[in-house]
Amino acid sequence: MPGLDVLSRWLRPLETFAARHPRALTGAMLVLLGGSGVTAFALGPLVPDTAALPRQSVVEVLPAVSLEEQIEALAQHQLSLTRHEQTRAGDSVDSLLSRLGAFDSAFAAFLRSDGTARQLLQGRTGKRVELSADADGRVERLVARYPVANPDLERTHFSRLIVERDTQGHWAARVELGRYESQVRLGSGQIDSSLFAATDEAGLPDAVASQLADMFSGEIDFHRDLRKGDRFSLVFEALTADGEPVTWGQGAGQVLAAEFVNAGRTHQAVWFKDEATGGKAGYYGFDGQSKRRAFLASPMEFSRVSSGFAMRFHPILQTWRKHNGIDYAAPTGTPVRNVGDGTVQFAGRQNGYGNTVVVRHAGGKETLYAHLSRIDVRQGQRVEQGQRIGAVGATGWATGPHLHFEFRVNGQHQDPRLLARASEAVRLPLGAVRPFQEHVASARTQLAVAATLNEGVTGRE
Repeated sequence: MPGLDVLSRWLRPLETFAARHPRALTGAMLVLLGGSGVTAFALGPLVPDTAALPRQSVVEVLPAVSLEEQIEALAQHQLSLTRHEQTRAGDSVDSLLSRLGAFDSAFAAFLRSDGTARQLLQGRTGKRVELSADADGRVERLVARYPVANPDLERTHFSRLIVERDTQGHWAARVELGRYESQVRLGSGQIDSSLFAATDEAGLPDAVASQLADMFSGEIDFHRDLRKGDRFSLVFEALTADGEPVTWGQGAGQVLAAEFVNAGRTHQAVWFKDEATGGKAGYYGFDGQSKRRAFLASPMEFSRVSSGFAMRFHPILQTWRKHNGIDYAAPTGTPVRNVGDGTVQFAGRQNGYGNTVVVRHAGGKETLYAHLSRIDVRQGQRVEQGQRIGAVGATGWATGPHLHFEFRVNGQHQDPRLLARASEAVRLPLGAVRPFQEHVASARTQLAVAATLNEGVTGRE
């Protein structure tokens, strides 16, 4: 290389001199090092001696504040108290403000009269309310956080209702859109009576129980197979709204990994998306077998089976009739999701079924969702598994809010739970095996830690 040739030519005369005059070279090096030592010695005394530096004491007398003056200053200080509450069924403006410790008639009147402020007590209950007031109970500011009404944003955003004074000193209300933030958390629990009771006991959001049921629905019937002493551990995303834990609806983002021990048998799953091939995200067993089935086990995330696929005494017709579907009891407005990819065949009102959606799937299969309070899809629309298609209601022949769900194959009614468990699984792409194995190794470590969190806890007594 050109640079090396130049360096070699420059060093060659030095090598020759060193070979011919070694004593001269040694003497020159000693002189150079000695000069450096003298220089260092000469500079040393220039550093000041801290002990010899002049010192000066400054004494300042602070005026003593009398006790009376301190008490008067405290009395003039304006206290601002902040309290949190949740809206409840049957709440009025007065009952909510009373629980929040606020006694402000002008503010209460504004909440009753303003159209935007009235949203505080409209719709579903469980809104998280934060109120600031002075020591006399006069309100300074109110903020309420709750789920958005738009189904497309409900997993990522929340509504924020703010009531405060404007620049003229008058009360004003506005609604903003906030974005959820998530934190990865660990949890574990043990079954005493039910899955939801166990997650409550472990301080986990209800959405965790729903996702656990979905993850393992192809292997565990959570209505029949659970045993006292079954245990679970998991890694999940906890949602926060403005830094406050979300206590409504989802309450949690995605469950990232889980282990469930049922009747002595261990089931494991991890949330994985193959970024390289752009494949769909889903749950997979640690062996790479997908947990995703062609059909979800239930069209409801939060539900209780009130009537199964069997003969029953019809509450309206007062006769024994075959019940060709499953009824899920839930409050009006609870989201209803599509159980499998397909096309909306019907969306409208259908006699005793009330507001109804029928989705056609591949292989001659179709699902029916009845008694809806609202319909969020249209006829001919393509819908994906898990997509919201409506909300629970009591339209048609219904004695109370619930969802009637049917599953048909070539026009014949079948038990939806059996078909969901027997449906085919989606496989992991071959090119994703290595990143998947690395993902599983990390999940195993986190689950091992999560399993130790509630050691010794046996559930509710």
